[in-house]
Amino acid sequence: MAEKKTFKELGLDEDILAAIGAIGFETPTPVQAAVIPRLLDTRRDFVGLAQTGTGKTAAFGLPVIQQTDTGKTDTQGLILCPTRELCLQITRDLTAFAKRKKNLRLLAVYGGTPIEAQLRALKKGVHIIVATPGRMHDLLRRKKVNLTTVQHVVLDEADEMLNMGFQEDLEAILEHVPDSAQTLLFSATMPRQVASIAGNYMNDPEEITIGARNAGAENVTHVCYTVHAKDRYAALKRIADCYPNMYGIVFCRTRIETQDIAEKLMKDGYNADSLHGDLSQVQRDRVMKKFRSKDLHMLVATDVAARGIDITDLTHIINYNLPDELDSYTHRSGRTGRAGKKGISVAIVHMREKFKVTRIERIINKKFEHRQVPSGTEVCEAQLIALIGRVKDVDVDHARIGKYLPEIKEMLAGMSEDELIKHFVSLEFNRFLDYYRDAPDLNVDESAIPQKRGGRKTLTVKPGFSKLFINIGMKEKITPRDLMGLVNKATPGENVEIGNIDITTNCTFFEVETKSAEKVVAALSQLEYQDRGIRIEAATSDDDRGVGMGRRRSEGRGRSGRKRPPNRKRGERRSDGFKRKPKSHRKGGTT
Repeated sequence: MAEKKTFKELGLDEDILAAIGAIGFETPTPVQAAVIPRLLDTRRDFVGLAQTGTGKTAAFGLPVIQQTDTGKTDTQGLILCPTRELCLQITRDLTAFAKRKKNLRLLAVYGGTPIEAQLRALKKGVHIIVATPGRMHDLLRRKKVNLTTVQHVVLDEADEMLNMGFQEDLEAILEHVPDSAQTLLFSATMPRQVASIAGNYMNDPEEITIGARNAGAENVTHVCYTVHAKDRYAALKRIADCYPNMYGIVFCRTRIETQDIAEKLMKDGYNADSLHGDLSQVQRDRVMKKFRSKDLHMLVATDVAARGIDITDLTHIINYNLPDELDSYTHRSGRTGRAGKKGISVAIVHMREKFKVTRIERIINKKFEHRQVPSGTEVCEAQLIALIGRVKDVDVDHARIGKYLPEIKEMLAGMSEDELIKHFVSLEFNRFLDYYRDAPDLNVDESAIPQKRGGRKTLTVKPGFSKLFINIGMKEKITPRDLMGLVNKATPGENVEIGNIDITTNCTFFEVETKSAEKVVAALSQLEYQDRGIRIEAATSDDDRGVGMGRRRSEGRGRSGRKRPPNRKRGERRSDGFKRKPKSHRKGGTT
């Protein structure tokens, strides 16, 4: 089907056209042009792969609104999304889209708020429900909602919902929806769990990919700064100072780190605050209100806390830590570069994370720009230019200022133009000049990294092999045979060749063929050894963790192909001490 040029050509009713016209919608986005006609013309199930911020809400919302019969009181549409914020955002958008459609009743259903008001609204009858999985499942258990009349089910940001642990809730909800209902699934990425939902609960769905599959947003530039781990916070401040008009989200891995970084930024004079799971809903709403009004320039958040944040003019996303699930990088970076605007996604990494950067590049189908952390001189220059720009653009109230000019001129008499400028700039700028006067270089000079430490030679990597680090060593009594067996069992059916193995007291370095390295990292990350979670990642030539506390070294060649015995259940302990991690369960409960 050829792409349409106007919303009218997509087949939308006049009342909807009038409503979206009043909002300012003129030309459909690519995802809207591709999806709206299909949803209006057919009841076939549908999978849409598109990035956050591409106009998905209107793509599914406008057809669902148009096909809702307001002459009935039954619930005809169900839209499921991962977070309270996104739930409210979708409801606001649909309300605006349906402004000219008489008697259409919409309801947002989410956790973190008293359920009684939602129950009263449901009792009166609701045509379209927008809900988070946890609260909707709760209502179904209470038998307070009837989904047997639903004609359209939308799973928005399905990969996010599954990442948050809502698979059991989703499956329970979909069991209550009639088989005749049209199921629409929208996702930025298509991991195995999303494909499983599509396979189990959708009937021969049509799939459309807008842009490259699993790719990042087109308007986003991806930038990488490599520093020593101890310099990560200093690098964050340099980057923030080099972009005085920054308005963005800083992503951290844990709640504790999120709070710590936000407190440091506030103490250092930045307009920042934190968003994490320990905040009450009132505190969360207060922080988000300040951020939306741009009273905060930086929001420091965890992945879970930031899901559902829908702000179109973020200039930067800063990955203070790369996400554990690398697919989540797509969601982080997709929060900037929206609505045709440019955005920058920054990754601050240390040497041992360079392997992750390469993997992310394959996921988003884009290359990172590897830049140097700004020097003190560069930061001062950026701040000075920004200051002069603000002075030049400031609105002057000539009537009110004019009466003070004679006295001002008298006080400044005898000063030349250059002297006036220098005094003015120094008044506003001295603190930056003082702070960055002797600023050290934070960049890692990879060519200068020594290959030896303490007289010990690090593990030399053979051509065609990659060096990996695993957090198991002599303390756990692991042997080269144990390690090769572990790799074989974690990757059944794969011919994984193992090179040098270097066992130290606390950890082990070993080589695998580069073509198999990603598979080995992904597979071993799902295992436990002696009830201890396995941490495995790419090592580098300068990596010497555990060295100096004893080591033994071996060379081995391993071939996989040995399978787990069919009579042993998932999660059951093996005789050799290895234990596969149990299937992850829902984390959050009611959203």
